[in-house]
Amino acid sequence: MGPCENTGISLSAHKISIGFGGTRVIADLSIEVPAGRFTAIVGANGSGKSTLLKMLSRVIRPERGEVLLDGRSIHTLPSRDVAKRLGLLPQSSMAPEGILVEDLVWRGRFPHQRFLRECSAEDAAAVQQALALTGISDLSGRRVDELSGGQRQRVWIAVVLAQETPLLLLDEPTTFLDIAHQVEVMELLSRLVRREGRTVIAVLHDLNQACRYADRVVALKGGTVFAEGPPLQIMSVALVEQVFGLSAVIIEDPVTGSPLIIPCPRREAGLAARGEGA
Repeated sequence: MGPCENTGISLSAHKISIGFGGTRVIADLSIEVPAGRFTAIVGANGSGKSTLLKMLSRVIRPERGEVLLDGRSIHTLPSRDVAKRLGLLPQSSMAPEGILVEDLVWRGRFPHQRFLRECSAEDAAAVQQALALTGISDLSGRRVDELSGGQRQRVWIAVVLAQETPLLLLDEPTTFLDIAHQVEVMELLSRLVRREGRTVIAVLHDLNQACRYADRVVALKGGTVFAEGPPLQIMSVALVEQVFGLSAVIIEDPVTGSPLIIPCPRREAGLAARGEGA
């Protein structure tokens, strides 16, 4: 997939807050998303991760504060302009009944098409490349509703890739995928950042994936930023305990040198910290 234009597009949120049913979900949160980098958003269930991603992508509007895309409020920009710069993979998506895989992936090209304009060679190439990158070219003629959960997840990732935006926002992109396909997707996202200068923001449940692939980790707790920065700088036993309520030891990943979090019962964590035990 060729490089996108305007890879230096900026995205930020400033003192945003929102609540649902009388419960504050995001509270006075500010974040600057570094362009051309991979940012992972982590946190316990209910910490506000998906809500933050929805506000960054204009799916929902904050009650207070603002989200800026290239220095302008994202809610003042035309929808097509936003869709040319920002692609979103939500946590769950519904495909039209009976639609074929390739036809659904073609829908990712809508920001680039004008009314009554025929599909271009560039559109076709982008669709075929997206199918190839996600390993589903052989599924292109299948109905989406016939596929397994993991296959459907890769189809939705292909839809986002076909959109060819410099900004990619993904909510749990490895959901439903087996371990081999999880690694493939994470490696793909990493390549888009390293080789093409894309900006990737992903909500991840797997802390070790976040530490291995992300340039920057944002840890949320109670709708606010508990810590943010490069994994080697912020990841600690105290962070895992306070954000996730989990006892763990952290060692160096023997492959990448990134932090490797190993959950353990509280007693074993204490022994490991003191260097005791077998």
